Amino acid sequence: MRIDQPPMPESPAPIVSIGAGGIVRNAHYPAYAMANFPVFGVFDSDLSTATVIAKDFGVERVFASLEEAIDQAPEGCVFDIAVPAYAILPILEQLPEGAAVLIQKPLGETLDEASDLRDICREKGLIAAVNFQLRYAPYVLVARNLIAQGVIGDLHDIDVKVNVNTPWQLWDFLEKAPRMEIVYHSIHYVDLIRALMGEPQGVYAKTIKHPVSPKLDSSRSAIIFDYGDWKRASILTYHGHAYGPQEQESYIKLEGTQGAIKLQMGLNMDYPKGRPDYLRYITAGSEEWIDYPLEGSWFPHAFIGPMASVMRALEGTDHVMQTDTEDAFKTMAVVEAAYASSARGGEPVPE
Repeated sequence: MRIDQPPMPESPAPIVSIGAGGIVRNAHYPAYAMANFPVFGVFDSDLSTATVIAKDFGVERVFASLEEAIDQAPEGCVFDIAVPAYAILPILEQLPEGAAVLIQKPLGETLDEASDLRDICREKGLIAAVNFQLRYAPYVLVARNLIAQGVIGDLHDIDVKVNVNTPWQLWDFLEKAPRMEIVYHSIHYVDLIRALMGEPQGVYAKTIKHPVSPKLDSSRSAIIFDYGDWKRASILTYHGHAYGPQEQESYIKLEGTQGAIKLQMGLNMDYPKGRPDYLRYITAGSEEWIDYPLEGSWFPHAFIGPMASVMRALEGTDHVMQTDTEDAFKTMAVVEAAYASSARGGEPVPE
């Protein structure tokens, strides 16, 4: 198996899709088609949306209601929930005990909501994971493999920088969201940093509005993780750089005691078309960066990984899902700390 591909289930389970919006059309279904994951049927609160996507992707069943989707779901299926965060809990409450479910991120918009979602998954014994798919992007899988092999020594520094022009108008529900940039975008980087460095002691953060998108709660953020005196991690995101592609940036830089890795997340630039990804690394004593050949990108390829992990847990070939709801709750705790830090503001400058 290539190191830029996730472990796959022995027998892919049928998928019952709940929600058929843009993320399903552009990422979920293309990824499932690549992986030969069968979609049994689809439900969306907008019947016409479900009907169109079913026709476009060859899904045989369109359910008229959530109740119908659950009642007709085959045994051993995975419920793929891709709805706004506020709509997740009522759906989980209706799922049968012990069901397998993949929840589109975020796990609620606040830590209280995340706690409610985690608790219902516990109470019902759900095999539940959250779709933090950046962990499964091909360049991230390669980077984690290189780190595990000791190629760059001990990881001690992470920089995430995103300076792009994001078309937020594609997701009109975001204008009504009480929180935006961190919980709907930078959360991916928060989750990845946790996966690479473990749990931080705390965070310093500021998230603010942009003049171009004043209706959004925020669309630019700076987050610094506190890992003590020897490790550092930071996220800097700016989504309003509307001055052409030349100076746009979207990368993750990982430095260790014996080398460094740089990943370009091309998807963020000229979204949704995107630009090429790359992974380059260098080791101590060398002056040449090495390009690692990649197959696939964040969208849609990374969406195979979270669904594959749920299927593997369901069939018993894996007992740990990287992004299960227990782990996702820890990511939400860091997000909550970032919002709390932003609300408190900086240390006043002495007169």
